[in-house]
Amino acid sequence: MDNPQNEATLTLEVPVLLPQVEDERDQCITRLQEQVLAHRGITRAHVDHQNGQTVVCLHYDPNLISGTRVRRLAQEAGAQVSQRFRHETLRVFGMDCGDCATSIEHVLSRVDGVIHVSVNYAAERMRVEYDTRKISRRKIRQRIGWMGYRLEEEEPSWLARHRELLLALIAGLFLSLGYLAEQVLGLPTSVTLALYLIAYLAGGYEATRHGLAAALHLRFDIDFLMVVAAIGAATLGHWAEGGFLLFLFSLGHALEHYAMGRARRAIEALGQLAPRTARVRRDGQEVEVPVEDLQRGDLVIVRPGERIPVDGEVTNGASSVDQSAVTGESVPVLKEPGSPVFAGTVNGEAALEVRVTRLAEESTLARVIRLVEEAQTQKSPTQQFTERFSRVFVPSVLASALGIALAPPLLGWLTWSEAILRSLTVLVAASPCALAIATPASVLSGVAQAARNGVLVKGGVHLENLGVVTAMAFDKTGTLTLGRPQVTDVVPAPGVEESALLRYVAAAESRSRHPLARAVLEFAQTREVEAPVADRVEAVAGRGLVAEVAGETVTVGTMEWLARQGGPAPEPLARRVTELEAEGKTTIVVRLEDRYLGALALADQPRPEAAAMLARLRALGVQALVMLTGDNERVAATIARQVGLTAYDAGLLPEDKVAAVQRLKARYGNVAMVGDGVNDAPALAAATVGIAMGAGGSDAALETADVALMGDDLSRLPFAVGLSRAARAVIRQNLLVSLGVIALLLPAAVLGVASIGPAITLHEGSTLIVVFNALRLLRYREAERQSAADDGRKTTENRGSKTEEQKPEI
Repeated sequence: MDNPQNEATLTLEVPVLLPQVEDERDQCITRLQEQVLAHRGITRAHVDHQNGQTVVCLHYDPNLISGTRVRRLAQEAGAQVSQRFRHETLRVFGMDCGDCATSIEHVLSRVDGVIHVSVNYAAERMRVEYDTRKISRRKIRQRIGWMGYRLEEEEPSWLARHRELLLALIAGLFLSLGYLAEQVLGLPTSVTLALYLIAYLAGGYEATRHGLAAALHLRFDIDFLMVVAAIGAATLGHWAEGGFLLFLFSLGHALEHYAMGRARRAIEALGQLAPRTARVRRDGQEVEVPVEDLQRGDLVIVRPGERIPVDGEVTNGASSVDQSAVTGESVPVLKEPGSPVFAGTVNGEAALEVRVTRLAEESTLARVIRLVEEAQTQKSPTQQFTERFSRVFVPSVLASALGIALAPPLLGWLTWSEAILRSLTVLVAASPCALAIATPASVLSGVAQAARNGVLVKGGVHLENLGVVTAMAFDKTGTLTLGRPQVTDVVPAPGVEESALLRYVAAAESRSRHPLARAVLEFAQTREVEAPVADRVEAVAGRGLVAEVAGETVTVGTMEWLARQGGPAPEPLARRVTELEAEGKTTIVVRLEDRYLGALALADQPRPEAAAMLARLRALGVQALVMLTGDNERVAATIARQVGLTAYDAGLLPEDKVAAVQRLKARYGNVAMVGDGVNDAPALAAATVGIAMGAGGSDAALETADVALMGDDLSRLPFAVGLSRAARAVIRQNLLVSLGVIALLLPAAVLGVASIGPAITLHEGSTLIVVFNALRLLRYREAERQSAADDGRKTTENRGSKTEEQKPEI
């Protein structure tokens, strides 16, 4: 953007100014802008994006205010806003069903000073923004405690963690004793009532605390429905049925809570990977220090078999490192001086000396854990739908139950006792417990399994969206290809040995830092060519170079340049160079004095796993696989043909890629874009799902993408798509079970066909079914879909399908 004549700009990263803000739509950014605009000389403030980071761009008149003062004012405003408006992610203990989260949101959002609150039952996380001038963190804790829940920084005691299960077992025990006392032993009524009362107190303790607190704020949830049903049954003399309801309700939620804990622990286990201490070399001695005390530049010693405690760079030693916990790579990676390493990975056979490049809280592992926790607090579209449904459905059920209890007796159709019992059965039958947990349980399990396999999915909405993509666009360089040139063809001139050609070209290129020179030297090393020493190397920009080798002049460059310098090349060599260039390859021609030695062709090669990955995506039902590249038409056509793409578009600028993604969305609906998370950021943002690959260590990729492949491995992409589709299937199954049980029981309860006992059993059974069905995602393996992918690849081969060689319509 062009600035007015007397205007300067200053850009500051939002995370630096407002460390707690994670969304550019957060009102704190607006508050900061308003504060800085109040100062004379600052003319405009707006949000922008640079290198994958959200920044605040401040425009000011340098004649009225200096850039240094603008920076200081922005930092002071950021500190004031952050101090007043707090954003916290807190863990909530004591929720026994998905509806509890909605009740907490309902109550807290009406408290003066609370600006926004989002609670995720599955993750036991609450994200809250509040004004410290109106309410304190202590007040929020007190309000949560009044509702029967707890905010804890530390894990509660064993008794607190298992209290719900213990109360359920106590309820079951006294319910059984009361039934025996009443039906078998014939004990006095007072004794049986006392036993039943204890069962009621134990089984209904948690539900009563939560349901009553919500009801006082006019929020009628599932807990309230169950307590009303149990009390109503006792009032009619059906103590056993009411106790049975509370026992199964509390037992079901205890088991549900236990099962959900398994999914949570899959994520929490990541936090246990990084060591708590590190061995640091300071003042010539090795000392153990907490990882939190490490500073950038510290030298950490990692012995064989130990976990690496920090993100850093190897300065001494060479060893293979198991990075599977962070990147999902199945094979250990060789680490040498200059190689990056990540916290939580396991060192192999030799000691490494690592220079710290990131603090403990900035490590890739820490960021992954934090982003996954944030993802768990986000709600998918299906979850939002079920919550909206429940908000309308629960009051409707209460009204219907009240009508069933009053209308039939008044009309003479039923006795008061029969009508009330039928009304209570309706309450039980229509309670949407299974519906409330169906989606969050599936999302949590899916996100957890993805993270364990090196795929970071940043929220339920992205997990669901990835499962419905029908088209996928790919960047070329560094995504479908390795991102660096490699020698593909060696063409000696007539009468020249290949070894002689490689010896002279390697000698000439040994003094060059050009990427093509590095590729030539690497290739020569693989052929075990010993190159002589080159003298007086002279580079000619854009053409090539001239070097003296053993007293003879060696010229390396383009065919046209060499022809102008010393005459045309032999016809067979010239013809072959033309053919290679027609394939989109870069050629370098070599001449010794006035004799042509031959040519080498180089190209950015496809990743070895690219073709198989695309075949697996087709087998999973992705219809269009399109490459979007800024490279030329010939190169694009060659790569597309080699990997088996359905289409490509070449010669694109970043804005052209965005337009291409928009066209794909118009044609196919849901589109995923796969890129590096930096140069392709606009296209990633335009797609339904943006996927960054090679995200291990890349801040921009982790921040800009909806999904990040933590290892530089495209083979994880079909796993991510397959897992997302499996998650969607599980969500649909869970919704079918939960809504099906309601649809079956509700009419039966209204008509009096189903009594309260079967209604209780089916209701609580459906809740457990959807939870354990969701947990199946923790065992998902992409190999389950591999046979389908193989079949799809064979089908493609049998058809003899070819990638279009002309620019396709996309």
